[in-house]
Amino acid sequence: MFSNMKLNKIFLCFLALFIFGLSFNNLFAQEIHDQYQGTFKAKIVDIIGEEEIKIGWSDNISIYKNLEVKILGGPQKNQTATFKSDFPEIEEGDVVFLNYLVDISGIERYSIVNIDRTFQIYLFFALFIFVIIIFGGFQGLRSLVALLGSFLAIFYILIPGILAGWNPLVASFLVASAILFAAIFFTHGFNRESLVAYVGTMISVGITGVLAWYAVGASNLSGFSDEAAVFLNFNTGGELDFSGLLLAAIIIGILGVLDDIAVTQSAVVTELFNSNKKISRKEVYKRAMRVGKEHVGALVNTLVLAYTGTALPLLLLFNIYDYEFTTVINMEIFASEIIRTIIGSIGLVMTVPIVTSLAVFYLKDYKSKGGHSHSHGHSHSH
Repeated sequence: MFSNMKLNKIFLCFLALFIFGLSFNNLFAQEIHDQYQGTFKAKIVDIIGEEEIKIGWSDNISIYKNLEVKILGGPQKNQTATFKSDFPEIEEGDVVFLNYLVDISGIERYSIVNIDRTFQIYLFFALFIFVIIIFGGFQGLRSLVALLGSFLAIFYILIPGILAGWNPLVASFLVASAILFAAIFFTHGFNRESLVAYVGTMISVGITGVLAWYAVGASNLSGFSDEAAVFLNFNTGGELDFSGLLLAAIIIGILGVLDDIAVTQSAVVTELFNSNKKISRKEVYKRAMRVGKEHVGALVNTLVLAYTGTALPLLLLFNIYDYEFTTVINMEIFASEIIRTIIGSIGLVMTVPIVTSLAVFYLKDYKSKGGHSHSHGHSHSH
């Protein structure tokens, strides 16, 4: 009797496990991964109404709008859908990007991820090109070609290379050399001035790279200072070196200002030599350094203000919570920007004497294309 009851219990357990196994397999047969169907454009046809909804356990209220949209792409193209959204600053007639999801039970869900700004972006980009060409002429056009080359180097060499496992520091240095080559030679011509500026800038980039490597290591910066890094790490299986990515970002981020100051110093030295044939190298170096110091002061200020402006919302948030100053600067998101600004500024400062020294040595008897006109201008003023 006891043995039969025991056998019945065992049978029932196996039956339950079998039924659970079938149910478990059926869940996966519904392809859980198909919840996300894609991101498609949609036009807001009507805002039916608004309602206030309390967020979680807090007292904060979020305003949700009841939307009717016409889907403009994907499998549901030209169909309409209604849903609630708390996405800010949307109005009737706006075109938005929708995430389209279907959950396991077959219920369709929509969420707005962004407003379509394609027209505005293209408009201001066209205005940017127009202004550059109108004021810069042929040289402005060449600078746009150099800019295009820089983006191509970043998107088709640096990014795929890092994702393929290249060392980020080495990759960024190689791409930096290509970007600077395009920026300097294609914009300012293949001449001795450009060569001096290029060589001097590459020396500065090398020194800056070594300093950045030491600073990132000594400061124990992981590179995980924002959500983008976390998502990237998740999607690449943790195979990327994020401290190395921070180094690459520091190097790529300072190229523009290094290019600016290097080309300026080369041009200043050339003009000083052309303005007075009897002037000594020592005097040229002294005068060019004075210009360089003024330029560096302005650029360092630009760097600091640019990074501060980017982090302004976060600074306001920390100010609301009344964190201690030392607490704030030790948070990686701020520490990374502080190190980035300091290393970039050091690179700027070093570029001035390096490029000026090279220019004084190699540009003594060099005449730029505009050298004669500048020389005449100075002679008249005297």
